[in-house]
Amino acid sequence: MKKLLNHLKFRFYQIFRIFNLDMRISLPFLLVFVVLLAVKLPSYHYYPALFFMAALVLHCSRKDIPFLKKVFEKSWRAVIVLESALIYTVLLLGNIHYKVEEAGLCFYILILLFAFFFPKTKIDPALKWNFIPDDLFEWKTFLRKNTWVSVMGYGIVLMSSYHPGFLIVVGLFLIDFISDIYEPYESKEMLEMYFKKLSLQEKLRKNALFFNALLLPVDVLFLIINPYDSLYLLYYSTFMNLYFLLIITRKYKLYHYKEKRGYYNISVYLEYIFYSITVIPALFVLKNQLKNAKKNIRTYVGD
Repeated sequence: MKKLLNHLKFRFYQIFRIFNLDMRISLPFLLVFVVLLAVKLPSYHYYPALFFMAALVLHCSRKDIPFLKKVFEKSWRAVIVLESALIYTVLLLGNIHYKVEEAGLCFYILILLFAFFFPKTKIDPALKWNFIPDDLFEWKTFLRKNTWVSVMGYGIVLMSSYHPGFLIVVGLFLIDFISDIYEPYESKEMLEMYFKKLSLQEKLRKNALFFNALLLPVDVLFLIINPYDSLYLLYYSTFMNLYFLLIITRKYKLYHYKEKRGYYNISVYLEYIFYSITVIPALFVLKNQLKNAKKNIRTYVGD
């Protein structure tokens, strides 16, 4: 029991340590957490399903199973269930609009299954996302490395369509992941080969089409549930696309073959959110970044 209490204390302190060390993770997480506690749904029955999905996403993204097996040799499965149940309980009882009812208690039975269903150290080789074209190599690479988190996260993105406020907050969380997709730099050889075949405008077009295809089900669901908020959806789509294009053009504006990543951080995140929200400044910044990105690409590929 003492070992378990010490472990739970460690988990509690770990949350604040993450907040202090990585604002890219902590800021979107904090925004989503506050929304989950304050969101008001049409029916009490929706809350348990929403919070169970949140607990499931966190469970599927965990990488500490070997650690738990080592520390809790015989009871590590029980620790997994306990941690997930605590997360679910905090969200369920923390929401200011939810009242305890039978549906909320039933999901604890499903959480018991977490003891036998957890992420593998290696992704199933069948999940290679080969249907994604090679032109979208950033997406293919990211999805191969983050299959479970991506699938579960997309479920939350779909669920965000029920309410305008939740849609924008989840959108803020989503664009942080989008930034991660385009942060790594490809090799000099790969960049030369790619841009001898396609122009930067074509890359932007193909990536934007794929991104909007992912958002299309969210848009359709939003219009069905909130038919009188179509202008809100139009603004949301404009904001998401502007941020998306800014991130890609930034990558190639700053690209250098000796660097491995684009040094994306919280200041870039907030700066591009401001540009995208105000729209007009984003268009000027995008035009400037596109010009500089083309110039930078020409130094590697030529005219």
